[in-house]
Amino acid sequence: MSIDARGQRMVTVGVADTEPLFRDGLATLIERTPWARMVAHSASQQGCLVMIDQLHPDVVLLTSELAPQCQFIHTLTTGGDAPRVVVVVSAHDRNSRYVAGTMAAGAYGAVARNADPHRFADAIRSVWHSHRYLDPTLRAMAGSVEQSSASAGNRGTQPLRIPLSRREFQVMQLIAEGMENAAIAKVLFLSVETVRTHVKSILRKLSARDRTHAVTIAFRSGLLQLTPLPPTETTSEENPVAAGSSPAS
Repeated sequence: MSIDARGQRMVTVGVADTEPLFRDGLATLIERTPWARMVAHSASQQGCLVMIDQLHPDVVLLTSELAPQCQFIHTLTTGGDAPRVVVVVSAHDRNSRYVAGTMAAGAYGAVARNADPHRFADAIRSVWHSHRYLDPTLRAMAGSVEQSSASAGNRGTQPLRIPLSRREFQVMQLIAEGMENAAIAKVLFLSVETVRTHVKSILRKLSARDRTHAVTIAFRSGLLQLTPLPPTETTSEENPVAAGSSPAS
């Protein structure tokens, strides 16, 4: 737990964004905010999951590039220890269906990627105090999120159709990388039997015949997506999450 100079609890923030420069900018903004502290940042879905499991940030700023169908938002926001997710909406996702989809999937807020810096601080503070936050430009575009939530999901996909848990999502990603149960168990520090249970649950939820079929469904539905490789000095396996005090990589 982080405490500021006045003895008050600070809000811990994680950032998941594919652009190093944008992550650096958010890190600078958060470090200049006296009541907030950035704990880590990541450039991928997998890194975001690791960040949440290991560091438990109060608020996560998540780029829409990592959640194009909103299903990843639902995965992050499910469970008693879930962070409060604020979706950073890129230009091509700025439409009423996507914004409604983020809120229906469990996001606490949404802010436009090109918003003024103070709006990001406003969003963090608002969701930390259990209030929903919608950037005024997105609010005007989306109209009533509550009324349009039935059509949630961008590009024609419903966000809550495949409700995998965060652990199941991690297992699904490792299956997609070609790992067998024993290897997955080693990476996630689980027993092989526990991994088997997760795999069975994934196959059932995806209505998949086998692991290969599950991977195909996951990519076609937007549950999984290809993300850019990190810079050559590190690999996603070596450094899926970067500490908040370090420059983004």
